[in-house]
Amino acid sequence: MPPTAAAPAQLRGRVFRGSAAVRAGLLTPDQLRSSPWRRLYRDVYVPSDVPVDHLVRTRAAVLLLPGAVVTGRSAAVLWGVPLAGDDDPVELSLPSGARQVRVAGVRVRRRDLAPPEVTRRARLAVTTPEATAVDLAASLPDDEGVVAVDMVVGSGTADLTRVRAVAAGRTGPGSRRARTVCALADGLAGSPQETRLRMVLVRSPPPAPVAQFGVLVDGRFVARVDFGWPARRVALEYDGLWHAEPGQFRRDRERLNRLTAAGWRVVFATAADLRDPTALLARLAVELAR
Repeated sequence: MPPTAAAPAQLRGRVFRGSAAVRAGLLTPDQLRSSPWRRLYRDVYVPSDVPVDHLVRTRAAVLLLPGAVVTGRSAAVLWGVPLAGDDDPVELSLPSGARQVRVAGVRVRRRDLAPPEVTRRARLAVTTPEATAVDLAASLPDDEGVVAVDMVVGSGTADLTRVRAVAAGRTGPGSRRARTVCALADGLAGSPQETRLRMVLVRSPPPAPVAQFGVLVDGRFVARVDFGWPARRVALEYDGLWHAEPGQFRRDRERLNRLTAAGWRVVFATAADLRDPTALLARLAVELAR
């Protein structure tokens, strides 16, 4: 059995190159192979008591590939937007002239990035929030690009006007798609499902609603609805799982009573409606026609 390694203070809670730790005399090769250490990539380790999430794996991948810029969904995670899971591939970009490299669990693009689209966060080179949103808009399928842009903008890290300006200046593969997606985003959704619901409405016959509409009666705030048609006093709300949280049912009913008392009619949508919105759109059309 290799001797157990006492964790040197310099290595606690951080990823490190195993070869560098050995050269510095912090660990022996046998100690490095012992249970206190977890190997993430070739020659990159982390103390085994550190929870390995996507951010930790991103730090490890950058340590393995110096000069890389964190991009795509990994950049979103770095900006606090949870668009990548713990086991999803880390997304990095290297200069176009960098040598070819393949690392399991890391997706590497060749592209030349520079300010103003690159900055630093948590000591890592990363695309700015606006550039990250445009990258996601260009690469994610279907409405997921709109969802991603809404999440980045809704987090408060990016400004939608600047996102669209970055998209307008993009050229090359995916640039046209990025501009279309960024034009569809509004950054107002309270959840990814609300964005998906809005995209259903965009493609449907009813007139466009006002997202996140604040209902007022005699200047007094009544409630904020996901989507509202103020002239017809109709609201559309997404009914997600969070509504089952303790106390939420009572608050929802009180809110619904206030809206009803103000003369509003509320239609509710669920995840099933997003999979097949036909019945939902029919209910909505009836209410809008009343």
